[in-house]
Amino acid sequence: MVEDAVEAIGFGTFQLKLSILTGLSWMADAMEMMILSILAPQLHCEWRLPSWQVALLTSVVFIGMMISSSLWGNISDKYGRKTGLRMSVLWSLFYGVLSAFSPIYGWILFLRALVGFGIGGAPQSVTLYAEFLPMKSRATCILLIEIFWAFGTVFEVLLAIMVMPTLGWRWLLAFSTLPLFIFAVLCFWLPESARYDVLTGNQEKALSTLKRIAMENNVPMPLGKLIAPRQEERGKIRDLFSPDFRLTTFLLWFIWFSNAFSYYGLVLLTTELFQEGDTCGGLRASKEALCSLECKYLNSDDYKDLLWTTLSEFPGLLVTLWAIDRIGRRKTMALCFLTFAICILLLYACVGRTYLTILIFIARAFIAGGFQAAYVYTPEVYPTATRALGLGTSSGMARVGALITPFVAQVMLESSLYLTLSVYCCCCLLAAVASCVLPIETTGRGLQESSRCEWGQEMMGRDSANSPVGVPHSRD
Repeated sequence: MVEDAVEAIGFGTFQLKLSILTGLSWMADAMEMMILSILAPQLHCEWRLPSWQVALLTSVVFIGMMISSSLWGNISDKYGRKTGLRMSVLWSLFYGVLSAFSPIYGWILFLRALVGFGIGGAPQSVTLYAEFLPMKSRATCILLIEIFWAFGTVFEVLLAIMVMPTLGWRWLLAFSTLPLFIFAVLCFWLPESARYDVLTGNQEKALSTLKRIAMENNVPMPLGKLIAPRQEERGKIRDLFSPDFRLTTFLLWFIWFSNAFSYYGLVLLTTELFQEGDTCGGLRASKEALCSLECKYLNSDDYKDLLWTTLSEFPGLLVTLWAIDRIGRRKTMALCFLTFAICILLLYACVGRTYLTILIFIARAFIAGGFQAAYVYTPEVYPTATRALGLGTSSGMARVGALITPFVAQVMLESSLYLTLSVYCCCCLLAAVASCVLPIETTGRGLQESSRCEWGQEMMGRDSANSPVGVPHSRD
């Protein structure tokens, strides 16, 4: 089976190259998300937009993602992981550049929605990446690929510091598509998933891909021929609601919703809270300040604190990396949600800017870690025939949370800081409970090839007689 071959070949040069290429798509996704918290106050001032239009500018990106996430997952399951990923990247690149030329609010709203539609396919890079990773390295590698997300957020803030004061937001939008351009150029190297090829009955192509990986890794190729049942029906939504996966699917959808709702909410809250200064309770000093047309550009201190809170992505990654194989995927997600909720509770106190920055730093580190753990768990729990769709629908639910959160973090905040914080706190506490009651723990299990296989044949590992250690190798 492909699982045996991947385990026997192990991790090497091929996976390192794939890590960089996959990471570029993550970096692009992160930059497109981070730019929202920078673009919003700029257009709020420059175009005199009311707060609901500023919030809508953020939400339309996530509406595009929500609509397209399942579609890209379906395309990836039916026509190949490489096809779906390449199409989504080229789409995002084209409309990302085009949005920099938006003459009026209506145009940038429309074009950013189309960018979001394309970015909705970025999670499929994890599907492709996970299917080339041996079991022992999978969690670590998927988490380490999130370094590119952290680099993307930090790079976007640094880019804004350099570009915004001189060239303006249009050049920032254009420069932010650079990782997408590099990915599009290097995409010719990207192979199709061997697991997908076997499932579609194309064993020869899958075997050729595995030989290529073995050659690049400078290890012998296992002897024999690939075996796996061909599955004509792939990417069917009903498979996510089979008795084995129904509860897992619903719980994962809520977990992904809560992750995105809280993560992007905190990203947007960061700039809002920094602009509030030391004001307590979210109440402005005067009634005039409640005017939705009040204009506050981000200053150097705002950018500096935004950069510090963005750097929290790195310790969040380290915490998740330490915990995910030690305490398991489910407990790691629960720990991250619970810590985030505690930090949000502490924001109820009237704290100064220094303590505010520290609490936001810790909260963002852990909610980012929870997101990373979800990206490890979701591809592991679904079989190959529905893996891309399972990840795509989960990502789609995340986008539902993300499109709602601007109206909480930007609009509701004008009325009450305490109510805003309470919404995020309660949501994450419920998500922590949902993480604990997930019925399947995927730590230490191989990827399931086909939904027609016996439950546990691949999910729970093989005995020593059938383990990759005993697979004969070619001496060529």
